[in-house]
Amino acid sequence: MSPLVEMLVFTSLSGIAIPVGGLLGLAAWVLPSWLDNEIRHWVLALGGGILVGTVALALVPEGLRSVSPALGMALIAAGGAVFCWVDVLIQRAKTAGAQLLAMLADFVPETLAVGAAFAAGDGKGRMLALLIAAQNLPEAFNAFREIDSGHPGRRAGLIIRFCALALLGPTVGLAAHHWLADAHALVGGVMLFVSGGILYLTFHDIAPQARLEKHWGPPLGAVAGFMIALAASLTTG
Repeated sequence: MSPLVEMLVFTSLSGIAIPVGGLLGLAAWVLPSWLDNEIRHWVLALGGGILVGTVALALVPEGLRSVSPALGMALIAAGGAVFCWVDVLIQRAKTAGAQLLAMLADFVPETLAVGAAFAAGDGKGRMLALLIAAQNLPEAFNAFREIDSGHPGRRAGLIIRFCALALLGPTVGLAAHHWLADAHALVGGVMLFVSGGILYLTFHDIAPQARLEKHWGPPLGAVAGFMIALAASLTTG
């Protein structure tokens, strides 16, 4: 299998996880309310663990190979701030489109990183794609449950939108494969920027005990905490 074909397969896999997660969210409606509640919280916790693992084990180490520690810290902070800004807009809009935009803002930069990783040929593309697929599944599950109004026709339309998002996987990956193959610093910057955004989203959406309703300071504190730990690691290591 050529590197290009392999990249298309893995980016498609990461995208397919979005409609699959939506279908699982649809199927969960047949469960008793108490079991549905337990499963939803378990899926959210699973997604949170995958997100933090993706940041700590893949995105940040790879990103810091291409940019300086100081710039890396700045990009992580910028990612947290920008995702916070997007979150504020979503809270104000409170529409299905805004929720889909949030998924889009998360998925596209990650897939750019996957496509570029395959182009670089360092073997990290497969791992990133699988981690993103594992993250997209619980994220789409939760997004479907939040957006779903219970109307059969609207449910079908929502699944169709999720399928359209899935098509962005190979499309964005292909663009990155061609345009970012030699832009190692840019790819590293994207990874670090996305890391800050992921940390914000994890502590905003998946760790509700760390968040007050409509307050964005606590999840930004989580981003700052990760940066402190990273700075300590870079200083001592």
